[in-house]
Amino acid sequence: MQHSNPLAVQDGTSARFITIGEIMLRLTPPNYEKIRMATSFEASYGGSEANIALALANLGVDSTFFTVVPNNSLGKSAVRMLRSNDVHCTPVILSTPEQTPTHRLGTYYLETGFGIRSSKVTYDRKNSAITEFDFSGVDLDALLKDFTWLHLSGITPALAPNCRTLIMDCLKIAKAHGLTVSFDGNFRSTLWTWEEARDFCTECLPYIDVLMGIEPYHLWKDENDHSKGDIKDDIPFRPSYELQDEVFQAFVERYPNLKCIARHVRYAHSGSENSLKAFMWYQGHTFESKMFTFNILDRVGGGDAFASGLIYAMIHGYKPMDMINFAVASSVIKHTIRGDANITDDADAIRHLMDMNYDIKR
Repeated sequence: MQHSNPLAVQDGTSARFITIGEIMLRLTPPNYEKIRMATSFEASYGGSEANIALALANLGVDSTFFTVVPNNSLGKSAVRMLRSNDVHCTPVILSTPEQTPTHRLGTYYLETGFGIRSSKVTYDRKNSAITEFDFSGVDLDALLKDFTWLHLSGITPALAPNCRTLIMDCLKIAKAHGLTVSFDGNFRSTLWTWEEARDFCTECLPYIDVLMGIEPYHLWKDENDHSKGDIKDDIPFRPSYELQDEVFQAFVERYPNLKCIARHVRYAHSGSENSLKAFMWYQGHTFESKMFTFNILDRVGGGDAFASGLIYAMIHGYKPMDMINFAVASSVIKHTIRGDANITDDADAIRHLMDMNYDIKR
């Protein structure tokens, strides 16, 4: 019997979404404890691309995830969690010790911040199964066949050379097959350098339709004289509307294949209270969302929830201002949910927040 998502029956779209990346075991000390104090850990699973597949599947989008995990209890548990959230996992490879000699699932530890103390992540993901697998034998044409949307991030190519080749090959195949491609640069300083990230992610730009974030990419003021710097070097982290519009316009002029560019802007008042808003370029105009201020239960995955919210809104044909406000509201709701992903199965709840209506729903 073919696996299907019962929520998708009510979705009303023909979209078929696939994403590719690493899923990891997440270990978190309970009650905001630090690792050095912990005597127990809460276990869950997450990873940027997996988080987006989970969020979209919960909202009824037909979502598939491709990765490599070791064929052991940890790998199977990660896949089981994805399937329990209606994510299709048929392409997932359960590797053998011969295929991935270290035979491990990547792990990360999260110390959840509180008040003035910020959250802290410690990675233990070196030599994970996805970094040791030989993808040359995988039929990527068959993998991406019949899908309408591919999402990738800058985390996966940072893991290892084999992952870098995988992502670039998938971008080219998706472009040839006419898939909509979204990409989130998601720079991780523990995985590669800023220049390495900018070099590779800039190579990806010609294949991308929907760009999440404006870094890490080269956007030279003068392509023939890089000493003049990058256009984004003059832009503050929290730009004005005018400055953000200028950057968006520069991207689109350089890469006319881009159909949408969106980035959220965070204001951290403390480790427990933040504000979010976002900018988006779409159909020739730059839009600015509402500002949301909220308390944080779990910050990890907020950017992924923003990305999944934007993808959902685009798939369902929202108006531009509703698209960007829905994306920010998705991120805000994620901050109130423990774990990596926005496990919200009611789009109306996000729209409720999007309209800044905090009243009880009944």
